[in-house]
Amino acid sequence: MTWPLLILLLFAPAAAAQTRAVVDSIDGFVRSELARQRVPGMSVAVLHGDSIVLARGYGYANVEQHVPATDSTVYPVGSVSKQFAAAAIVMLAEQGRLGLDDPITRYLPEGSAVWPGVTIRHLLTHTSGVPQDTMPDWRRDYTETELVRSAAAQPLEFTPGDRQSYSSTGYALLGIIIHRVTGQFYGDFLREHLFRPLGMGTARVNSDADIVPNRAAGYYFAGDTLKNQDWVSPSINSTADCCLSLTVRDFAQWAIGLNHGKALSRAGREMSWTPVRLNN
Repeated sequence: MTWPLLILLLFAPAAAAQTRAVVDSIDGFVRSELARQRVPGMSVAVLHGDSIVLARGYGYANVEQHVPATDSTVYPVGSVSKQFAAAAIVMLAEQGRLGLDDPITRYLPEGSAVWPGVTIRHLLTHTSGVPQDTMPDWRRDYTETELVRSAAAQPLEFTPGDRQSYSSTGYALLGIIIHRVTGQFYGDFLREHLFRPLGMGTARVNSDADIVPNRAAGYYFAGDTLKNQDWVSPSINSTADCCLSLTVRDFAQWAIGLNHGKALSRAGREMSWTPVRLNN
């Protein structure tokens, strides 16, 4: 599955002429790559310090309707969503509402038989051993409890901390932990504590039912033929591992907020960027 691409490029301060040259170079590069890689549509934002010096779309947000992509196009960003779930967890840790080294079974007792030794930090760093994908049917709606039980039905792939292996299921579980700790659906928590304070006005959890102005369609290639993305159920399309929609301007606000300590404290940001050490 692929979505229209969304890129945020950050540059350290430079002379105005150099910045203009960089922007022109990026513009030419994006246009050539769009054609070479057959990307239906994408949007780009370039930051110079805290200023957006380029924000524009390329190609189509909707190929069937010939709707151009713009800097206001709302893209489903897939696994890029994971960083926001991680930020929410770190925020809760800073508030003392959970600990990064807490066993996840403290919050997900459904998995007590299979997840002893798995911590929140393991989920954050993809070192838990929880399999990548434990959804038996992407077209079925599941309750949160059913999602946890489905994940807990699969054995760990390795001892927690022994190695790193990407796990979307792990981040879906983090979203459920956020809900159980705060009493809020993780998307509501993000909106209240990250999106609104940072001015990310169009950031949201995916929803097929809602009317979302400027929403991009998703596509994939079957051989040489462009196809609409496959449909998945609303519950799976709203988990914390994959399922946010944003614009490049939202991402610019996110980057500026991180740089100025508005989303996380400096300590929280540094903790987030500290490499994990495996058991060996």
